Amino acid sequence: MREIMEPHLSQRTSIHLGGKAIAELLIESESDIFRITERCTQLGGSIFFLGAGTNILASDGDLPIVLVRYAVADGPEMVRERDDMVWVRAGAAVPLPRLLRYCAAHGLGGLEGLVGIPGSVGGAIAMNAGSFGCEVGPQLASVRIFDGTGIADLDASQLDYGYRRMRFGKKEGKYLVLSGTFRLTRKARNGIALLMRHNFFEKKSKQPVTAWSAGCIYKNPAPGQTAGKLLDLAGFRGKSLGGMMFSPLHANFLVNTGRGSATAAHDLMRLAEEEVKRRFAVTLEPEVRLLS
Repeated sequence: MREIMEPHLSQRTSIHLGGKAIAELLIESESDIFRITERCTQLGGSIFFLGAGTNILASDGDLPIVLVRYAVADGPEMVRERDDMVWVRAGAAVPLPRLLRYCAAHGLGGLEGLVGIPGSVGGAIAMNAGSFGCEVGPQLASVRIFDGTGIADLDASQLDYGYRRMRFGKKEGKYLVLSGTFRLTRKARNGIALLMRHNFFEKKSKQPVTAWSAGCIYKNPAPGQTAGKLLDLAGFRGKSLGGMMFSPLHANFLVNTGRGSATAAHDLMRLAEEEVKRRFAVTLEPEVRLLS
């Protein structure tokens, strides 16, 4: 296990915001996992499991937390086959785009809708990432986790997931995703590649995929009612404050223009939430994880 003292969240999140944590623990093997709790207690901070940092909005200033990052990026690899079904395992630190490239190269369908989503496999599992009508949850055969006391392997029946949420087993608490095994279907490689390419360019034309952002900032309030549309109607598309801006391309993306701060982000979010509430009687719920 490696330690980095006083890491800056602004250097570890895709929106490039956030102050200093107490330390960062890089878990390089499963044996390291059992030292996490004791070491965090010694350092005097609460545990925060961090993946690729693509859906995090961290506060400015010093944060009383210890970042724990699982750095084992093994896989993807096929672990089982039956008829046209294939089970593929990937470590939590595997970048999601790498898993999708593997699927395309081997003609494995089921995750095509996730193209264009940044981050890691572990993060995608933890938030049940989704796009284009595709979600991680239904494709999972099993997940390997650390629950604070030990390592557990959970099959699909033990996963409780919904729109942008994932619960492991019946216990509440913090979990560290170690790996996931996906149940995929053999399909024509060309068909998978074409669909992924279509989805990517569709997303690129409508979302600021290269900007400093944390992805969609709010969850959609209800089926058929999108946060982006409400923000647009409320006049927040392109609205800026203190270096933060709701993207002109898609109003549900809060973008750091290069000189923003978490304080400005929260101020702009508060204005947007109040206006949407006033106009439409809808309470917007953040999709990003707020870290303070």
